[in-house]
Amino acid sequence: MIDKLEMMLALAREQHFGHAAEACGVTQPTLSAGLKQLEESLGVLLVRRRSRFIGFTPEGVRVLDWARRIVGDTRAMRQEIGALKRGLAGHLRIAAIPTALPIVAALTTPLHIAHPEVAFTILSRTSIEILSLLENLEIDAGLTYIDNEPLGRVRTVPIYFEHYRLLIAADHSLGSRDSVSWKEVGDIPLCLLTPDMQNRRIIDRRLAEAGIDPAPTLQSNSMVVLFSHVRTGQWASVMPAVLAETMGLGDPIRSIPIDDPEPPPAVGLVYPRREPMTPLTAALVGEAARLGTEWLG
Repeated sequence: MIDKLEMMLALAREQHFGHAAEACGVTQPTLSAGLKQLEESLGVLLVRRRSRFIGFTPEGVRVLDWARRIVGDTRAMRQEIGALKRGLAGHLRIAAIPTALPIVAALTTPLHIAHPEVAFTILSRTSIEILSLLENLEIDAGLTYIDNEPLGRVRTVPIYFEHYRLLIAADHSLGSRDSVSWKEVGDIPLCLLTPDMQNRRIIDRRLAEAGIDPAPTLQSNSMVVLFSHVRTGQWASVMPAVLAETMGLGDPIRSIPIDDPEPPPAVGLVYPRREPMTPLTAALVGEAARLGTEWLG
């Protein structure tokens, strides 16, 4: 049964029979036969089929929800038994919004020191993608905004507040300022993240509240691209303070606080609402709680 539920989860992720079969390490006929056997055992049609995958039936959607719970609990059980036998080991998968990537090391490094048998995969994803990956059991936890847009069925651990800085050339007319307003920020050409990033949506909202129609001269889904342009001295950008401090800036570039009348958005760890947690997730949650206590006071 578990292997057939895994096939169903793979089909939900891939939306394609052949790709789902490849993800499961089986042939497409084997995957199709497994799904058919699952339908026969439950006595309902789960998958809408033609020459390609069309979607799930209403019954299939409900079974998919149960499959996520059952497969997640099974993985948690196996990991916990393994931890009892040989200590904490395994593979921890974390996805983070681009602006939070610099702080991932503050979570993973203590875990690596305490549990050297744990391996990590770190992905850069949008906040929406992180929630989808969590739901489909493709990651164990995510780093994202926790109080700005709906999160769904997850638990959260606050880690830090996102305060914004204007990154600009020191010889710019604003370069000598101790702080600037959002109105002043909106009056200069900016390079920003693309609109699919929640950070961009937050900045756009701040600018709109200051009466500015956001119109960046350059957009990218990569913070590295934005930093490389800012460092030329010909571009300015808005970035979280924690990101600017971690990446480091040379003398030609200044990081200037932005006066913000709105409460800063909180960034934290999100993880599945499942009990018991896997040992790896529990260890990560513990590190996030420690870090949040240290940074939030």
